[in-house]
Amino acid sequence: MLSDLYLWIKAVHIMAVISWMAGLFYLPRLFVYHVERSDGAAMGAVFQTMEEKLLRVIMNPAMIVAWVTGLMMVSIPGLITWSSIWPWSKFIGLIGMTWFHMWCARRRRIFTEGGNTLTGRNYRMMNEVPTVMMVLIVLSVVVKF
Repeated sequence: MLSDLYLWIKAVHIMAVISWMAGLFYLPRLFVYHVERSDGAAMGAVFQTMEEKLLRVIMNPAMIVAWVTGLMMVSIPGLITWSSIWPWSKFIGLIGMTWFHMWCARRRRIFTEGGNTLTGRNYRMMNEVPTVMMVLIVLSVVVKF
């Protein structure tokens, strides 16, 4: 049955990944602004609301849908050649993206507790992590090395 729905599952997967990646790129940027431009409690509350909504309303559902549809595609017989390197390198990239998502969620929680110790520069550097994971995943899937 999943084979018949493959193209629909793949389309939903791509849309979920795009949404998830948008959040993974934007949330650390919000953290940069939160650290560097938050000049009072009111502005800090605005950033916390934006960060929380981005994570809860967009990123978490997108990550879940990406994982579920990805697992659905993986379960279609004959779709993946497991003796190749690419499914494993994609999986490593996916684990890295999921770790980064959880790291962002933890950093948001630390902001709400008033315990942030990282600088804007730290968040800018961490903002490169999803880019590296995306490059690994896209090259794995498209080039299939």
